[in-house]
Amino acid sequence: MLDYDKEADHYDATRGGEPRAAAAAAAVLALVPETARSLLDVACGTGIVTSGLAAGRPGLRVTGADAAHGMACRATERLPGAVVRADARRLPFPDGSFDAVCAVWLLHLLDDAGPVVAEAARVLRPGGVFVTTVDKAAAHHVGSDIDALTVPCRTEHAEDANERVTAYAAEHGLVPSGTALFRGHGQGRTPRRVAQYIRDGRLYAAGGPRLAERIETLPGPDVPRREPDFTLRAFRRQ
Repeated sequence: MLDYDKEADHYDATRGGEPRAAAAAAAVLALVPETARSLLDVACGTGIVTSGLAAGRPGLRVTGADAAHGMACRATERLPGAVVRADARRLPFPDGSFDAVCAVWLLHLLDDAGPVVAEAARVLRPGGVFVTTVDKAAAHHVGSDIDALTVPCRTEHAEDANERVTAYAAEHGLVPSGTALFRGHGQGRTPRRVAQYIRDGRLYAAGGPRLAERIETLPGPDVPRREPDFTLRAFRRQ
């Protein structure tokens, strides 16, 4: 897990910046009913997506929440008075507080996403929707030459796997209600970057240094491969 207090100052610049955030916000809003009047953005990070949600639908009251002090401070700069510091597993809101809850690029980071889904369901009003990214790691498998080398070394478990998240949702009265895709602008991986991730233990640990060396010798080591398309799933509280 990254230290998100330290990451806050340069997080946006290394994650696709405004283009990716705008694409994510538009896709989230496409799954939020027009009748919704309040939305909670869980693990809002620097607030770059959160502010896009607020700007994209002026009639929607948007609140951000993040556990990292540095991230919450950045988000507050974008949305003064609309950001709280909070753990996604213990949200400081009463039951049924929001018409919508979203979690973009959160569940894949967790050892157990169940408590986060449970909290999202708890703070939703009946008929409200929970929108979350799923299958993030799989989205980076774009059929590139990098993928051809890494297939044997990929791990199977992902807490944000669509089937797993759907099961968690069902446990708390949330039923599937929609799907959307958005482009991960600036997220095309390069051989050199993937090789470094492997050496750092962040990807394909089973491959080790030998896999990193093979990937680094691919043509165009600093040329980004195709950008991923990320998936959002929406779940409605019955």
